[in-house]
This record gives sequence, structure tokens and C-alpha cells, in this order.
Amino acid sequence: GALFLYMCMQPFFGMLADRIGRRNSMLLFGALGTLFTVPILMTLKTTTNPFIAFVLITLALAIVSFYTSISGLVKAEMFPPQVRALGVGLAYAVANAMFGGSAEWVALKLKSAGMENSFYWYVTAMMAVAFLFSLRLPKEPKYLHQDH
Repeated sequence: GALFLYMCMQPFFGMLADRIGRRNSMLLFGALGTLFTVPILMTLKTTTNPFIAFVLITLALAIVSFYTSISGLVKAEMFPPQVRALGVGLAYAVANAMFGGSAEWVALKLKSAGMENSFYWYVTAMMAVAFLFSLRLPKEPKYLHQDH
């Protein structure tokens, strides 16, 4: 159910980004993710109520929607047309290999060391990094208005 709502949220978060700007949407993703990752995951870990779990997961997915609804555009806007495919593809592959690929390993190592909650802080740190990098995004890339 939460994934269905997540899917349905994407156009609305995309429309919101059109109103507030993609940079602001990325900033909200980073800021809200930094502020709410630990509380959501700590509460989710201890809840026994399925409805509360559903609400928490949906809230987390709503925060992620600030990014996922516009990620393709944001990545494409980072590179001029001449190097866009290489820039987006390589950056995506490296980031996913480093962070997405290692997330399960990090989580399991921390859990086996009895430090499961530390993974929540690891994710929070990544969200803070996303926020800091989003601060550096231009409000509107200059080359978007050049003739190609």
C-alpha cells in the first residue's frame, strides 16, 4: 500500500518542484531526511501497530519523493548536452556502487556489532551530505538557455 501511494505521489511532488524550484525540492529532501530519518526509523523499529508502521513508511517515502520525482531532471541539468550521457551515467553508477551497494553491508556489519541504530545515523549523515551538495546547485543552470 505504501509503495502504491509512493508511486502516486511522484507527479504531485514533481508539480510542487515546478512551483518551488528543483533546487528547493532537493534542499527539502536533504533537510527533512536529515531531521526525520532517525526518529522515523527508531519509531518504526519499536512499533507493533501496522497502521503506525504504514504511516511512518509513507512519511519516509514522501520525504524521498522530493528527490525521486525530479532526480532525472536534476542530474541532466548538471551537465551540458555534449557530456550529459557520460556525466549522468558515470556519476549515477559510481554513487550507486559506493553508497547503494555498500548500504546493506554497512547495515549488517553494524547490526552484527550490536550497533544497529548507528545505521540510522549513517543514513542521516548521507542526507546531510545531500543537503550540503544541494546548497551548491545553481538556481538555474546557465547553459539551459543557450541554443544547441
